[in-house]
Amino acid sequence: MYIRAFKTEPVPLNFQMANKTVVDASKRRYFPDILELFRYKDLLIILAYRDIRVRYAQTVLGLAWTLLEPLATLLISVLIFQKAIQVDTGDIPYVLFAFAGISAWSYFAYILKESGRSIIDASQMIKKIFFPRLAIPVSKAVVGMVDYVVTLLLLTILMISYSYVPGPNWFMLPVFILATMITALTVGIWVGALTIRYRDLQHVVPFFVQFGFFATPIAYPKELVLERIPEWASFVYYLNPMAGIVDGIRWSLFDTAPPDAHSYISYAVILILLITGLFYFKKIERVMADLV
Repeated sequence: MYIRAFKTEPVPLNFQMANKTVVDASKRRYFPDILELFRYKDLLIILAYRDIRVRYAQTVLGLAWTLLEPLATLLISVLIFQKAIQVDTGDIPYVLFAFAGISAWSYFAYILKESGRSIIDASQMIKKIFFPRLAIPVSKAVVGMVDYVVTLLLLTILMISYSYVPGPNWFMLPVFILATMITALTVGIWVGALTIRYRDLQHVVPFFVQFGFFATPIAYPKELVLERIPEWASFVYYLNPMAGIVDGIRWSLFDTAPPDAHSYISYAVILILLITGLFYFKKIERVMADLV
């Protein structure tokens, strides 16, 4: 009986392993990984598309509902501030003056209201799969962009109908549109994260939306308030981040008074809210699945 010996040589492990995601809790981060949102962009698109479909599903008017709220707000502002109080906006038609602020406020108010329950409504998904939780409030901001674009188009149509030519600072308008988006998303992150611990906040948010509209120079010029209150009250008034943004939008479109020291208070508040909001969201993200 013969036994044949075979010489064996090691097989080189030169094949590529499949991509895998490692979730390491030992790596402590103080802020969410923004780049991770780009890696989960498909999920972000799906969440936004789902919300858009649910929002307009089985509605008769469909996308037309996007115009009803800002137009109704404009009508009320015209009746109260232009007709009854007779607010003076100078050479700027009041409809344009008011709707420039309403368009930005409508987007901000939508994100504020939707962010309150956004994370709670996604509790089942949070408990079962891993994904960047920041995608939830960001998806609401994407959905709100549909409304914002429609209102900006309507503002353009109104300016054409009034034969009103934008001022020389019109090129700055995209900057303030971006600032509106960042502000809305920042406040939405704060509200979404706080609502997980304090569920009463979702009932308080609608009150803040109504109060904030009148506390922001949307339907009236800022001078109407600043000339009648002391300096310390002006500082408090511009702690509202949307106050400085509305000033900037009107300056870029209608060449009104440029942003001053009061407006920069609002811009500083936006920056502080953004940094602290991302920090707090990352902190609450670690225990989010237990709280929802």
